[in-house]
Amino acid sequence: MNATTDVFPLIQRPKPIRVPDVMEESLDERERAALIRRIKRLLVEQDAKLVAHYYTAQELQELADATGGYVSDSLDMAQFGHDCPNSTLVVAGVRFMGETAKILNPEKRVLMPEMEATCSLDLGCPADMFNAFCDQHPAHTVVVYANTSAAVKARADWVVTSGIALDIVRYLDQRGEKILWAPDRHLGSYIQRETGADMLLWDGACVVHDAFKAEALSQMRVEHPDAMVLVHPESPAEVIAQADTVGSTTALIKAARELPARKFIVATDRGIFHKMQQAAPGKIFMEAPTGGKGATCVSCAHCPWMAMNSLRKLAQVLETGDNEILIDEAVRAQAVKPIQRLLNFAKQRNQVVLGNNDA
Repeated sequence: MNATTDVFPLIQRPKPIRVPDVMEESLDERERAALIRRIKRLLVEQDAKLVAHYYTAQELQELADATGGYVSDSLDMAQFGHDCPNSTLVVAGVRFMGETAKILNPEKRVLMPEMEATCSLDLGCPADMFNAFCDQHPAHTVVVYANTSAAVKARADWVVTSGIALDIVRYLDQRGEKILWAPDRHLGSYIQRETGADMLLWDGACVVHDAFKAEALSQMRVEHPDAMVLVHPESPAEVIAQADTVGSTTALIKAARELPARKFIVATDRGIFHKMQQAAPGKIFMEAPTGGKGATCVSCAHCPWMAMNSLRKLAQVLETGDNEILIDEAVRAQAVKPIQRLLNFAKQRNQVVLGNNDA
């Protein structure tokens, strides 16, 4: 079969995405210590567990670990929520992560420190436009990345993470199925190159990974010849081509621990450095360049929506109960089906489902 990859030419494009400035919380040590004590007390009082994404601030990741919560990617965060006995989950991440937690845990209260924390991939794939896209291509199997809204997941046949997307697309391709992929065109193109599958791609991108620059990375490698390059597959093809390891967030942390190099250039959100330094103490991690020729550094290697999560907001949401994730049950019931299909696929192959961008 002659595999093809086509990026869908959007007739009606989504509204331009307004990317906020990165605004990181500034606290003195006394304020920070008082907030942490307060949050620890509130987590117990509210029968809550904190789950935090790899890209959130170090202090939120440390707090999740210290209180019996969890730090990982979005689907794994949601699975932890399913397994833990607490009645409330507080999701430090972006909105689709809170929605995924609610989809898999409808009986639990799911709160978020900041409801405006979203994702350029989610924003760039509105459900109404995506439904129209699917309607135009009814012969295709719909595969969506986890970085999508509950409504988009509800239209999908499969939900995938970057850690298992290659295996699922290979499986579908072997069955002779054509793939309609959304929303990240870079990740979709990478999967097509690796699998040879026939794929039609939605034209979306992550503002963090899309900003990495191949020419500047090449120059950085010259300046640091002893460094190995770790790249998330949401990055442009010219950046991926220079990688020693391409993989999900979890895979990149594993590579940092196991590879022999002492120095790494990392093309993903710099929030991951905390877990990399824990996994590989003594090793050096450097941000892949978002500057250089052709650069328009929008996120500068850190998601501005992830940065909206803070200790102050976490304490506030635990005190007020605000920012609860609610999903229409009809949408949730449909959205859980492609996620469960993913989980069943992984279980049958004894795979651990880890590795979203992902977030």
